Amino acid sequence: MAYPTLVNSRITDAVTQQNVSVLASAPAIAMGTIYQSAAHSIGVLYQNATLAQQQGAICGQAATNQGVIQIYAVNTMASAVAASKLARSSKANELLTLLVLARLLR
Repeated sequence: MAYPTLVNSRITDAVTQQNVSVLASAPAIAMGTIYQSAAHSIGVLYQNATLAQQQGAICGQAATNQGVIQIYAVNTMASAVAASKLARSSKANELLTLLVLARLLR
């Protein structure tokens, strides 16, 4: 029980009601804060997912581009490999001799 004071009872009643109001609204404010924090976290999650999807698309385009470049370079690479193999072998001299003889026999 409250001790008798020189303060008006209406003032003490108003202060008590205000304290009860603060205590009563605390759970609602806490839940609002939790919901706001959860909404922010979900927003950041979606932003990260979108960024990861964009980066994946860029990597996919780069890989496709490199694949196309390699496909277009197959013929030139094959001919370069064949030319280097012929240059290193003794068959090149034999082929040249056969070409010269074929021209002479015509």
